[in-house]
Amino acid sequence: MLNVYCSVQVEWCTLIANEFQKAAGVKVSITQKGSGETIAQAGADMQALVSGSWSGIMGKEQRFFGTGRGLGPRASRRGLLQAGLAIGTLALGPRIARGQSGGGHQHGQMPDPGLIKAAVAASDQPLWEPEVRRSANGVLSTSLRCAYAWRDIGGMHLYLRSYEGGVGPTLRMKPGETLKIRLINDLPPNRDLAPSNPSYPHQLNHTNFHFHGAHCSPGGIADNVMRSMLPGRSYDIEITLPPDHTRGTYWYHPHHHGSADMQVASGMAGAIIVEGDFADVPEIAQARERVLLLSEVVFDAYGMVEDFGTLFPETATRFLAINGQRRPTIDMRPGEVQRWRLVASQYQNDMLLELDRHRLNVIAYDGIQLGALHEMRQLLIEPGQRADVLVQAGGPGTYELNALPNDQGHPSPTGPLARVVVAGEPLAMKLPAALPRPPLEPIRDSEITGRRTLVFGATEPQNNVAGHWQEYTFTVDGKVFDPSRIDQRVRLGAVEEWTIRNTHEHDDHVFHIHTNPFQVVEMGGQPQADRPWRDTVTVPRMAKGGSTVIRSRFLDYTGVFMLHCHMMNHEEMGMMQAVEVYKD
Repeated sequence: MLNVYCSVQVEWCTLIANEFQKAAGVKVSITQKGSGETIAQAGADMQALVSGSWSGIMGKEQRFFGTGRGLGPRASRRGLLQAGLAIGTLALGPRIARGQSGGGHQHGQMPDPGLIKAAVAASDQPLWEPEVRRSANGVLSTSLRCAYAWRDIGGMHLYLRSYEGGVGPTLRMKPGETLKIRLINDLPPNRDLAPSNPSYPHQLNHTNFHFHGAHCSPGGIADNVMRSMLPGRSYDIEITLPPDHTRGTYWYHPHHHGSADMQVASGMAGAIIVEGDFADVPEIAQARERVLLLSEVVFDAYGMVEDFGTLFPETATRFLAINGQRRPTIDMRPGEVQRWRLVASQYQNDMLLELDRHRLNVIAYDGIQLGALHEMRQLLIEPGQRADVLVQAGGPGTYELNALPNDQGHPSPTGPLARVVVAGEPLAMKLPAALPRPPLEPIRDSEITGRRTLVFGATEPQNNVAGHWQEYTFTVDGKVFDPSRIDQRVRLGAVEEWTIRNTHEHDDHVFHIHTNPFQVVEMGGQPQADRPWRDTVTVPRMAKGGSTVIRSRFLDYTGVFMLHCHMMNHEEMGMMQAVEVYKD
């Protein structure tokens, strides 16, 4: 006999008891008990039960369960797991319990106030910066735990997949050093099997680890995004950077095909700083650093991200955040210069940034130093990109950092990102008059050993705004991603020029390739005078020129890695290819 003490509506108590009795094969008695526990808390306990700590949950007699004579001989562990999954689904609410989907482009669903609780201090709190973990004696050795966590973001109480219970820690290391991570996947078992179409989202609790922008090995236990890290297990990651690695701002995130989009959209991301850039420029070295991870906050009516329909609509973003905070305050003193390391960890859309009555002075893109300071009133930053900017505070006052309207084929999300509060005694600081020579040499025409063309394309339903996500297809060279297929083979040491065409009428796309950075030669038919080095770049839609031309040196590392659109919805639905660099 299993006595269930339940503090929610009697209808939910009955549903939970019936599901447990069917799955676990035990007789269930229902007792309502005024412990004050919510159905969401019960769901959290069921998640713990499913992930393997059920013996501790069974002991919580005063909270949710009470046992009479024990569970009995028919209560197998498999039955308990099945029961836990059933109860966990019920605990998330009637929409999920009845198998209803958020759909593709449905809007107007307001959160149930009984399930999503307003949090204290929704905005205007001092900027919180992630924990910093540093290398020592040439090694950065740490662990990283993936698990569900309650997070208060922008006045909403959300239950999301997370690193270390929130925004991932900032990892700081130097060129030539080794990053060693013990990744612990404490997410619960998946509720599905792999689908027949691998380009549909699936197995949302599988994960892995990608060091975005790193020039390192893509194989073995290094930056290998073909690895599958299953729930309930732990895995070792070991990534060694070469001694001449570019120094700057990078980031990490999951990259398991089928689940990466849902996990990044939930906020699973963190910064990696490869130290030492601009060390000889005192105006930069003396500036206070801020790590700012930009994100689009999305969730369903139950404060979770559990269905791809929650992410797919172009208007899915509820609001914007920095470091998991909605409109935090950044303190500065008049005249002070700060270095902001901007990480575009948003899962899908561009952001056009503007700081009221201030300039954003860019000194690096994608972890690669510029040779001259770029003074900008507005800065467009796309998913996956990074920009290091110097901000010099004006006079005392409060200034808004906003995301402004931008057309990327559909409207980019807009709204407040932060408030900069300038107060206190002035600081006599200056912007640098000059920057050192960039670390990477331009690729000359005479170096080119080959050329190729890739085509980003999509099919979509008529009146696409009304379409369901399963009616869309996103392709490279007319094919959706197949993990068993190699699409591009490049000889080690080759220097190639690639033209990436965009035949999609509706959207710009965002090209990203692993392992090797590239120079942007042309965009939208317009030559790029400064030919910046990037690892992530826009491929404009046909109405804006429809192509981007890049050049890259395929150096140092053989193996298989990915190229893809970094609009994660598009990647997850097939806009990705496998590249193999081989040695003769």
